[in-house]
Amino acid sequence: MTKLSDVSLDSGFIQAQTLQNNTVWQVSFERIASKNALNLAMYQDLANVLAGFVAQPEARALVVTGSEGCFTSGNDLADFASAGADGALSSESPLWQFMLALRDCPKPVVMAVEGVAVGIGSTMLLHADAVFAAPSASFAMPFAKLGLCPEYASSFILPRLAGYLQAAQWLMLGETFSAEEALHGRLINAVVQEPLAAALEHASKLAAMPPQALINTKQLLKASDKQAIDTCMTQEAQVFAKALSGKEFAAAIAAFFTRK
Repeated sequence: MTKLSDVSLDSGFIQAQTLQNNTVWQVSFERIASKNALNLAMYQDLANVLAGFVAQPEARALVVTGSEGCFTSGNDLADFASAGADGALSSESPLWQFMLALRDCPKPVVMAVEGVAVGIGSTMLLHADAVFAAPSASFAMPFAKLGLCPEYASSFILPRLAGYLQAAQWLMLGETFSAEEALHGRLINAVVQEPLAAALEHASKLAAMPPQALINTKQLLKASDKQAIDTCMTQEAQVFAKALSGKEFAAAIAAFFTRK
């Protein structure tokens, strides 16, 4: 039986705690100097937390949030570029392990968004069971802008949530959109002044439910799309890996660090 105290958190940028007699776990991104950009060490910590959460029988709901008014600016591009396709997207990589762990988590996951949710900061929301965002929150999936392609099955899930035209606009142009637009596109549950408080309240309600009933319900809700999502993630990763070694990504990265 894994407890939170047994979970390895080595990056220094992921914080986790248990609430309500260990029934609710909360994990937060704590790298505000980089707008909570996620590097491979942080992905490893997040995968470890998810594994511990699933293994702990008392744990009923997980809340994921950012810190200091910021969710996450997405992948740490320097870390991601230096790792290359083999390091970032291999089946053994911390990023891929996190993506699978969140996608396949059998227990409810609730997310609270303040500030920016860029790249995987937006696409990870597609694998949550409830999402609450602040009025000032903003979202963007700028993969095409970086010479890359959609990831985390966003090319499959987004059209089914928001409709093809809205999904195409978000994924092709990669422009920033508001919390109200995210709500209209069914990316989030609600726009609230205190998203973390709303997420914790929702998680508390879930934690009070019969746990196996929730696990069964989540499994059934996701069953019809499970194979398609798995196939989509694999296809996206193949295209993404090729693009990661391409000229368009190299040019985008050079321009990004020139601006910085």
